[in-house]
Amino acid sequence: MTDPKPAAANTGAGRPEAAKAGAKRRFGGTPAQIHSALTFYKVLAYATGTMLLLLTAELVVRYGFHSVLMAGGTNAATGASHGFGLVNIDGGVMAVTGGLNISTLVLIVHGWMYVVYLIADFRLWSLMRWRFGRLVLIALGGVVPFLSFIVEARIHKEVLAEVEANPKAGKRY
Repeated sequence: MTDPKPAAANTGAGRPEAAKAGAKRRFGGTPAQIHSALTFYKVLAYATGTMLLLLTAELVVRYGFHSVLMAGGTNAATGASHGFGLVNIDGGVMAVTGGLNISTLVLIVHGWMYVVYLIADFRLWSLMRWRFGRLVLIALGGVVPFLSFIVEARIHKEVLAEVEANPKAGKRY
């Protein structure tokens, strides 16, 4: 028997060309899930961007002025108590023992916050079903100072516009 549909009208997936050309936008979740992921992404973008700016300032202080920010501890030479402030590093040795090295704390917090930021990026990216390059661009926002604020504003607008333009594109469970 012959196929009632002409061969030119079928695609490789067996769907007519007209249906493929008129395909609507589909998301990987409901609009509520997308808005939740967008809020999570926005919070992490601002937090990661702020921590990245602190990290940049910390690196300037550490390598430009050979100092670290310390809270508490004892001055090794005099035995006096150290409150809060910059401590000079001479040859890799600090003059203060004990206490909390806030410079190192900023490094650690930014590192872990960036990991959570990547999770937020991936969640939003997978729900929006964007191309892989978009995920890479969003991920770079947590590495380049000030970029997370710029990328977040742009992504936020795009997500809201896409969800509003395609209200029935969400996957229903």
